[in-house]
Amino acid sequence: MNPIFDTRVQELKYKVLKEIAKSYFNGTLLEDYNSIPTKIVPGPKPTMRCCIYKERAIVLERMKLALGGSKEIDNVIEVIKVACDECPLGGYEVTNRCRGCIAHRCQKACHKDAISFDEVTHAARINKEKCINCGMCAKACQYNAIQNYLRPCEQACKVKAISMGEDNAAQIDDEKCVQCGACVYQCPFGAIVDKSYIKEAIDILKEGDHGKKFPVVAIVAPSIATQFKYATLGQIASAMHELGFSEIVEAALGADMVAYNEAKELSEKGFLTSSCCPTFVSFIKKNFPTLVEHISSNLSPMASIAKWIKEHYPTAKIMFIGPCISKKQEIKLESVKPYVDITLTFEELQALIDAREIDASKLEESPFDNASYFGRIFARSRGISDAVRQALKEQEIDFDYKPLAVDGLDNIRLALLKVKAGNRDNNFIEGMACSGGCIGGPCCLTHEVRDKADVDKYGMEANSQTITDSLEKLNR
Repeated sequence: MNPIFDTRVQELKYKVLKEIAKSYFNGTLLEDYNSIPTKIVPGPKPTMRCCIYKERAIVLERMKLALGGSKEIDNVIEVIKVACDECPLGGYEVTNRCRGCIAHRCQKACHKDAISFDEVTHAARINKEKCINCGMCAKACQYNAIQNYLRPCEQACKVKAISMGEDNAAQIDDEKCVQCGACVYQCPFGAIVDKSYIKEAIDILKEGDHGKKFPVVAIVAPSIATQFKYATLGQIASAMHELGFSEIVEAALGADMVAYNEAKELSEKGFLTSSCCPTFVSFIKKNFPTLVEHISSNLSPMASIAKWIKEHYPTAKIMFIGPCISKKQEIKLESVKPYVDITLTFEELQALIDAREIDASKLEESPFDNASYFGRIFARSRGISDAVRQALKEQEIDFDYKPLAVDGLDNIRLALLKVKAGNRDNNFIEGMACSGGCIGGPCCLTHEVRDKADVDKYGMEANSQTITDSLEKLNR
């Protein structure tokens, strides 16, 4: 059953993943490799490109990324250059709001002598060869007649990691990139894509043979509560069992661990920033290095529960499934690498289910309950803060708790600037890179549903309503 995606770009990405998975499951990938683009872009038909042949060439590039992409690029996000050629270059431009005034404040503000005036209309003109896009002219103009027309990917990137290369294609500065995935979702032509390790996931599922050789454990992000609307969570769990997963564990159980330990650490140190969102952690390390010492020492919920599983079941292979691209980068960290083998997104899970022609809506439900209410609400903004408050209460820790929950990198930057300046009105900073929290992750099936009520309802359905109860069950 094909899900309803927000955009045709997402649908195209899904189709590539599905065809790759289908062929690889059947052992025919090498035979089907060159025929897959024709299946996805049959002709003749209308196309956004110059011809169907270019469309098919781009699909081949998408297939390379679906098979792991370039081994020479460590970043899990890559640019398909042949697909990045439709957006205007952008930059600062003079609009028809220019009145040809005599003040010429824009010219005075420009230190590169890039602004001149038309002899007839007296309207301002910008010499693109001299302009460095500093924006001083736009600030000076009293009519707001100078606008900065950024490409969608540049506009989406809040850390200025994207620029245009000499070939006018987007390029990513890996030193600045925090793998938030905003550019992947916002690119109208799907020219920026996250690498997929779906082939390696299939290898593990096949080799595990439904747990007969070794257990294959899926750790599922709590943001799943807002996804897969065509079936219940129990039915999705059954579909995953049919794929070859022997156990399904909630990442929310790891969130219970994190909340419990983070409460202790906060009371001991007096000030802390959360460590659950890898993009938030990376953002601090790259942009606010003086605050690194305040990052919680806890592993993320994914890594925390994966570590517990590996310690108790050493032969287990573990895959994390969620809405997040930065998790694919997180599992490369030395502190996480021993515990998580593969990271898949909700998009990739859907592709696997459909590649095996599994109709989850017709399956019986499997159990899907091994975390507390507080672990599950980590999926939304303020969920971590609420869980830490509860953990302080359950451990009877007397601490004057003053949390601040911020989502979105622009809001996070403002919050951290205040902390850096010495403003300590809050003693716990919860940072989540995506709007609304994980429920707004770049690889959700849909981004139109960001309802925290769904997450809270999912939390209320948990058998464990306290963190302590959840952890006691785990250790029995």
